[in-house]
Amino acid sequence: MKITAAQYAQAQDLLDFIDASPSPWHAVQTCASRLQAAGFCPLEEVDRWALESGGKYYVVRGGSSIIAFVVGSQPLTESGLRLIGAHTDSPGLRLKPKPAEDAAGMVRLGVEVYGGPILATFADRDLSLAGRVNVRSGAGHVSRLVRFDTPLLRLPNLAIHMNREVNESGLKFNKQTELPLLLGVSEDGSKAEAHFRAPIAAALGVAPDDLLTWELNAYDTQKGSLWGVDREFIANSQLDNLASCHAALSALLATPAPAATCLCAFFDHEEVGSESAAGAGGSFVLDVLARLAGQAGLDAEDQRRMLARSFFISADMAHAWHPNFPAAYEPCHRVTVNAGPVIKSNANQRYSTDSNSAARFMAICAKAGVPCQQYAHRTDLGCGSTIGPIVAARLGIASVDVGAPMWAMHSIRESAGVLDHHYMIAALSGAFAE
Repeated sequence: MKITAAQYAQAQDLLDFIDASPSPWHAVQTCASRLQAAGFCPLEEVDRWALESGGKYYVVRGGSSIIAFVVGSQPLTESGLRLIGAHTDSPGLRLKPKPAEDAAGMVRLGVEVYGGPILATFADRDLSLAGRVNVRSGAGHVSRLVRFDTPLLRLPNLAIHMNREVNESGLKFNKQTELPLLLGVSEDGSKAEAHFRAPIAAALGVAPDDLLTWELNAYDTQKGSLWGVDREFIANSQLDNLASCHAALSALLATPAPAATCLCAFFDHEEVGSESAAGAGGSFVLDVLARLAGQAGLDAEDQRRMLARSFFISADMAHAWHPNFPAAYEPCHRVTVNAGPVIKSNANQRYSTDSNSAARFMAICAKAGVPCQQYAHRTDLGCGSTIGPIVAARLGIASVDVGAPMWAMHSIRESAGVLDHHYMIAALSGAFAE
């Protein structure tokens, strides 16, 4: 398989992006750093905005959702908007508000299951902690990001000698009693809570008692890699859906002076339903679009004209055909890795695609010289969903659901294709230039 140096560079940049983003809050920080380096100006929701034609801006809500946009040269009522949406969160294990407990001299941390991870893949991995912590300050509290690069935690398997049926029945964990993560040994009668607080306080340079609240997730410290005979595949955590965020952000940064206003919206909480202030089910994108329209002097009638001319691409990863499990797939919709972006369709509106939006995305791919594929789920299996139907319903705009094909979705270690990531960047760049 022929892969160019530039395509390998895009894949490596994706791996670097993910490795810098072990939580949704870090993902937004990584996006913001790249946007600022490209000349985008930060906006605050509490301030009055003054937007200019050709201006590049971004705004963050809740620390874990971000919207970035470039104001186009054409009037909004004539060109509409070009929007790409993705999500910053991934399934996994989140610490409880009071996680530390002593178990016969061992300190373990209680967790909640966030979304729908493949729990067995978290066993015997070099896990650590990342997220945000609220620290006491003179003004009340301040939110700080924290991550530990070295492994702090582990979920050890039970030996096969005590679980003889594991290879026949599968590895299963009781979510309450068997998922707590091992942190260390309680020495000299120290309390489990103190053992948990100490490394976080040291990392932030504060007293342990100044740690007020936290949102922390366990993450795999193993770096992303390229694999395969020709290094044609990608392996990392959180490919679903940081790969889509990276592709959309790369496309936006490659579109410096668009005719139509171009916007990327990366939301938190997709994996748990999107119904939050920072999620796609909240008002974030509506609020930003209303302010964009207001800055352009559009009345209610013109705002609806703007939306009627707009197009939304929901970018979320797709299920690649797995040769070991052919019965899991719809026979005529077996999409393959490194064969191009996937248009995802579902008659029950689990995806937002219709025949018109699918044809439009096909035309975008054709113009960009990118192959594309089509996917539908097996009829007798439940189909997952995306932010696509949610955003399309709230905005009332034409929408399509697409994604790069991948294996092991919701594993702690997922895989995708080097060429597919290149294709996705090219297709989304073409969408912004449409």
